[in-house]
Amino acid sequence: MSEKLTRIALVNNDKCKPKKCRQECKRACPVVKMGKLCIEVAPSDKVAFISETLCIGCGLCAKKCPFEAINIVNLPTNLESQVSHRYTANSFKLHRLPTPRAGQVLGMVGQNGTGKSTALKILAGKQKPNLGKYDDPPEWTEILKHYRGSELQNYFLKILEDNLKAIIKPQYVDHIPRAIKVPITVEKMLDSKMEMGNKDLIMDLLQLRVIKDREINQLSGGELQRFAIAMSCAQKADVYMFDEPSSYLDIKQRLNAAKVIRSLAEDQVYVIAVEHDLSVLDYLSDFVCCMYGMPAAYGVVTMPFSSREGLNIYLDGFLPTENMRFRQESLNFKIADAADDLTLDKTSSVPYPAMTKTMGGFKLNVKAGEFTDSEVIVMLGENGTGKTTLVRMLAGATKADNEADQPELKVSMKPQKITPKFQGTVRMLLLKQIKGAFMHPQFQTDVVRPMQLDAIIDQDVQTLSGGELQRVAIVLALGKPASVYLLDEPSSFLDSEQRISASRVIKRFILHAKKTAFIVEHDFIMATYLSDRVIVFDGEPAVEATANAPQSLLTGMNKFLESLQVTFRRDTTNYRPRVNKTDSLKDKEQKSTGNFFFVGD
Repeated sequence: MSEKLTRIALVNNDKCKPKKCRQECKRACPVVKMGKLCIEVAPSDKVAFISETLCIGCGLCAKKCPFEAINIVNLPTNLESQVSHRYTANSFKLHRLPTPRAGQVLGMVGQNGTGKSTALKILAGKQKPNLGKYDDPPEWTEILKHYRGSELQNYFLKILEDNLKAIIKPQYVDHIPRAIKVPITVEKMLDSKMEMGNKDLIMDLLQLRVIKDREINQLSGGELQRFAIAMSCAQKADVYMFDEPSSYLDIKQRLNAAKVIRSLAEDQVYVIAVEHDLSVLDYLSDFVCCMYGMPAAYGVVTMPFSSREGLNIYLDGFLPTENMRFRQESLNFKIADAADDLTLDKTSSVPYPAMTKTMGGFKLNVKAGEFTDSEVIVMLGENGTGKTTLVRMLAGATKADNEADQPELKVSMKPQKITPKFQGTVRMLLLKQIKGAFMHPQFQTDVVRPMQLDAIIDQDVQTLSGGELQRVAIVLALGKPASVYLLDEPSSFLDSEQRISASRVIKRFILHAKKTAFIVEHDFIMATYLSDRVIVFDGEPAVEATANAPQSLLTGMNKFLESLQVTFRRDTTNYRPRVNKTDSLKDKEQKSTGNFFFVGD
């Protein structure tokens, strides 16, 4: 018997406007011409309905739709019996679910829009999986029968018996102050929820002692993230879920947060983490489920793999257990040898002087340095050591203590926090701000298309998600004519694939345009992939710090990692940086030789 090809017909509710078109989709459909109701648009309907059982997948409706509201997607043949959830007709479809195991940390990695948040809601018991039967949701008996024989059957039985208390650390921590109406300090809020008796561990590892007397609405992004992780870890629960716990945190804080999250698993509870920083996910997880598919169309969850194998499969884009390629290209991180620095054309180097900047109780000392064109310099340091201050000084937005010291550079800057004030679409914004670059075919090929702006080009700027705003901001910054580009945390809110493609776009653009980029980046994989040289910031956060002169990737990373007492090795398959577990054999061996960063393959 031949396998039936399954497909999804997607209709975008925001774009489909049957009253404003001539219903070209219906007119073009060959199945409708044969007298069958494949596409229906009743006068009362707000959107068209496409029957997936009658659809033959010709795609004519998608081509003819004037609003580009229709998408016909062919699915791998074996997925039809494995649908876990679907919201409505002609909408997103989630296949399979991640399988958590008690006493271990399950990591989830995948593109934004492939159903990670939906999967978390189902596993938290906040959403009942409808197995794709959105018009006639099944009872729990049918759901349990569907998952029988798997670990999920026992898991759902516990949810059904109300035996599972689930806590989710939300993705967008900046919404927390709005939810807490009364003024309350960090320590009082923590004490009110403290059920685990791990207050000292949480306060020390998450660096909360310095902000314990501060009110919640006065916290910065990184402080809110640490507070949100602490609140989740302080409560007693059976399931802990962490949605992107590393956003806003520096490398040291990311690894400390991972240690706190890992400590929860010792109590034989379920711990699930969604994370886009692959080195942190590797350090955090015992095993990993990859999610692939087409964003906003469908998502598929793989079986659990060991953390190393799972991340390597994800980067390779090929699933050996299902003989399935879900990405055209394999991603690897072959890092240029540090000796490449010597090949730079030093004749075009631009020096900048030693500077100081005092801001309230904080003092930043900048050592003199120089940079060349076609070079990416990454700034490494803890939060509060003045990275953004140096970026703003180079941009001229913040003046040095002695203004005569300040270099005059033509600068384009992408700030750390993006607050959209523009009223209008993404296309209108790009045409207003960077019309010359946006209309140039080379810029379209090198920057706009790889940053996937085509899909959101006609969306209102005010309605964009964090990741979409970040991509628009990177394109805007690169589109402005300048000699130096300053990008502050370009990886925030991007998923792992978008981070890698953003790194490639930035690197290629800087190289071809013969410009210089200074980048503040906490995602270790992205930082090593991008940097030609690094500026290491050391000192005491929020008190006094020093920005050293730019140095080679190898020596700079070694110096920085030594200050954190963390060692990295390189994966033999795709050369990605991997954190060594503290006090492991490899960790001790690298520390004893002083090689904190990448010793032999």
